[in-house]
Amino acid sequence: MDRKITREELLREIFHDYDTRKDGEPLRLVRVRVPSRDVSLAHLTGVSSREVYQTLGLHIGVHEGEDHTGDTLGFLKFTPWEATVVAADIAIKNGNVEIGFLDRFCGALILTGPYAEVRSAVESVVAFFRDELHFPVCDITEN
Repeated sequence: MDRKITREELLREIFHDYDTRKDGEPLRLVRVRVPSRDVSLAHLTGVSSREVYQTLGLHIGVHEGEDHTGDTLGFLKFTPWEATVVAADIAIKNGNVEIGFLDRFCGALILTGPYAEVRSAVESVVAFFRDELHFPVCDITEN
């Protein structure tokens, strides 16, 4: 019977001859994250509580004084992170939505607006990344 090994076991197997450095100190492994190409989160949620918007910071800045209670939020996560800018452009061209938050350094995008508009924007973004850029994409989920 084949047994799957853990990542730690694999690293130990690969580096078993290098468990110490020449100066006798233990070998220190550094893992580096190499961004892939994917849409790893596409989620819609309706929000009825003002506290959610305040916690996410959607009530400040250009949104100050606006009441988005009851609006739908669309959450998207991308790698590489720069893809977030492209996604925001596609979203606002394909739905009457606002960009609640965009972080091009971690790949996060939050859209706000009426349910049908946010849904349309998220579907358009996911379709573009899947069909035009050939990114692996996740399913769109909602609650």
